[in-house]
Amino acid sequence: MTVRVAVLAQDLIWQDRLARAVEAAGATPSRAKTGPELDRALECADRAIVDLTARNYDPMSAIRRATTRGARVLAVGPHDDIEVRKRALAAGAEKVLAYRKLFEDGPATLTAWLGA
Repeated sequence: MTVRVAVLAQDLIWQDRLARAVEAAGATPSRAKTGPELDRALECADRAIVDLTARNYDPMSAIRRATTRGARVLAVGPHDDIEVRKRALAAGAEKVLAYRKLFEDGPATLTAWLGA
């Protein structure tokens, strides 16, 4: 059974990197760049990755919507914004990883998260 991951990121380059890392980890990504697109992606996804720095959507609301639908959520954002990291965890994200971690070691990190 293939794991489906909704990837919510406003920046298309970052969204593409995340989607390719999801594929390299053996899962199928569903891309979204707005809240309504995330809702559609979550219809068939049991995991979600949410970029915390977008302006097209409210990242904390996106995390709450995903967890309310039963999805496990991984959030990504800048390593130095401690307040946003805390808010993402409080909203329901399992983990908050720095962009650098996923840029340098995305497939291995996502493979571990998908297998957890």
